[in-house]
Formats: sequence, C-alpha cells, structure tokens
Amino acid sequence: MKSHPHRDLVLINAAGFLRSLGVGLMGVVLGIYLFRVGLSSSMIGLVIAAGLGGSALATIIVTFAADRLGRRRSLLFLSLLTGIGGLALALSPALGVLLTMVFIGMLNGTGTDRSASFALDQAIIPGVAPDSKRTWNLAWYNVLLDGGGSLGALAAGLPLFLQHRLSFSLLSSYRVVFFGYSGLCLIVATLYAVLSPAVEIKNPPAPAKMSAGTTPENKRILGKLTALFSLDAFGGGFLTDALVAYWFFRRFGVGEHDLGLVFFAVHVLNACSHLGAAWLARRIGLVNTMVFTHLPSSLFLMAVPFAPSFKWAVLLFLCREALVEMDVPTRQSYVAAIVKPSERTYASGITNLARNVFWAVGSAVAGFLMQVFTFSAPLLIGGGAKVTYDLLLYRSFRALKPPEETP
Repeated sequence: MKSHPHRDLVLINAAGFLRSLGVGLMGVVLGIYLFRVGLSSSMIGLVIAAGLGGSALATIIVTFAADRLGRRRSLLFLSLLTGIGGLALALSPALGVLLTMVFIGMLNGTGTDRSASFALDQAIIPGVAPDSKRTWNLAWYNVLLDGGGSLGALAAGLPLFLQHRLSFSLLSSYRVVFFGYSGLCLIVATLYAVLSPAVEIKNPPAPAKMSAGTTPENKRILGKLTALFSLDAFGGGFLTDALVAYWFFRRFGVGEHDLGLVFFAVHVLNACSHLGAAWLARRIGLVNTMVFTHLPSSLFLMAVPFAPSFKWAVLLFLCREALVEMDVPTRQSYVAAIVKPSERTYASGITNLARNVFWAVGSAVAGFLMQVFTFSAPLLIGGGAKVTYDLLLYRSFRALKPPEETP
C-alpha cells in the first residue's frame, strides 16, 4: 500500500469525528439512563470510572506497544473493543458484568473523546505535516471531534423520539440507540483499516528503551507536565458530561431533549474555540493561550451552582465551554514540540494515560460526594482543581518555548 499522508489525515479526522459522535451521545444519556434503571449516584460514578479505567489501561498498552504492533492495527482493534461498551448498556446485565463490559469497552462518559485512539491520533498527526502546521492540524482535528460531539449530544433526544413516534418503551428506545452506538464503532474501525504505511514508525524502540533516547532535561519536563495534567484531569473527572447532565437533570428537572440542545451548543463552542486557540497561540504563545483561556473558564464553572435559575446556570456553563477547550490543541502541540518524532507515541501516551487514570479517580469520587456530601460538590471541587493547575502550569512553563516560538 502506498503512503498518502494527506489521505491518512482525512481518514483520521473522519474516524475521530464519528468516534466523537458516539462519545457526545453517551456524555448526555449515560448518567440519566443508569438513573432510570435504578442505579444510585455513587454507582453511576463507578460505572463512568470503570469505563475510564479501561481507557487508561488501553492507553498504557498503546504507549508501550502500538508502534511495535502497528499503529493502524492498534487503532482498528481499539475501535472494535469500543463497541462492547454499547452492547453492555443495551443488554443490561447484572452490575458486575456491566462493570466488566464497560471496562473492556472503554465506555466514555466524559462527553469528550480522550481515548487511547485519541492519544495515538495525536502521535500520528504531527508527523504528516511540518512544524509550522502542527498546531493548526491538531486544531482542525479537535474541531471535528467537537463537531461530532455536538451532533452526538443533539442525538440524546433519540430515545424519547423513538418512544413517542414508534411506541417503543423508553428503555427499549435506549437499547436501540446503544446498538447503534456499537455499529458506529464498526464504521470507525473500517476507516482505520485503510490507513497507509505512512502512519507507522520505522524501527520503533523496544518498550523498555522507549525513553532511553530522551535527555534527562526532557524527561524532567515531561514528568512535570504529566503531573500537572493529572491534576487537571482529576478536576475534569468531576465534570464529565454524564455527571454534569445528570446534575442539570436532578437540579432543574431538565429532560434529555433540552439537555441535548445544551450540550450541542457546548460542543459547537468547543469546536470554534480550537480554531481560536490556534490563532491566539501564534500571537501570544502556546503556554499563555493554555492558561489565559482555561483559568477564567474554571471560574465560570464554579459560579454555576449558585445560579438562581436554569437559564442563568446554562449561560454560565456556556461561557465556561467557550473557553475550556482552548488549551487542548495547544497542549497537544506543546507536548509534540518538546520531543523527537519517534518519541511522540510515548509522550502522548504517557500524558494521556495520566489524564485517563485521574479522570477515572475523579469520576468515582464525584459520584460519592454527590450522594453523601452535596449535590453540587463536583462543580466546585473540579473547578478548584483546574484553577490550581492553571496557576502551577504558568509558573512552571511560561519561560519554556516550543521551536516555532524561539528566535
């Protein structure tokens, strides 16, 4: 098979769009569906955490084995496994079986695609274009991810549509949607199956030697970034779309259809913000863009529980979402810039692994705190953790510039 970098970029973007379509859907309906079938807030948090835990394990495997097993083969296998998460919800097994299937299927309740496939995509995309286009290519990739997520959130009204138009029971309507989610995963697998050899790394290092060529200084930098990203992800685990949608559902009595519209708007704002981030980064730098947009977004979030009505809560939440994703393409570009091309799978995997692990921890803790402490605890604690992350990131990395920002 011939190498076609531009074609590969199109395929990766299309696969990411469709994968994110399913993630956006799950982000809205997962918590509400589990509540409808009788699970408590703590159990809902545990199911979300199990899916994120599976994603963390998959990211470990991708980090140390994908380059040797083959990036294309790894992406194909991950996409097939993801379909198991939809089957788990559609079949409604006992809780122990459900948790196992959700773990294997890496079911994502965050509403945002941060999977092992996402980490591997990040390692591939910087290699198909020069450094001058790296941030923009990652920005467009994230635009398509959030575009897919917005349509997926809009599809959250499908169970109610099927119930009213086709006279299905509500739970049967949900199951039809979950089977559709699994079918979507098969389409994503097909797209990855036709990638060219251009996505592969020639003569990849053995897992034990992956970081051997990295300088001690770069190892220290990567370690510090990983620790900071872990703190950010811990806060993000309190703020998965599934938990936030569940919070709006219980706090204001808002149904799936209206929440689907809210999260559609959320992902549209996220998508637009990625392009804004790439534009802003060229003018003020990657680190400044990450911090100066992310910090105010966290303050908007912490104000949401104090809103007097659903309209004010949504307004504050949308202000947050217009800014919160601007650190995503800039963060990805920054990590790719500080390592060699052959180390990008390792760097992307390590940083995304930390994020997945701490998302899972945050989600499990959030469900518990919602039940036993205060229902709005996730928004306050999650926002506070993210504010701390922003301040520490700026203090540690404001002077370390990527190559394109160095005279």
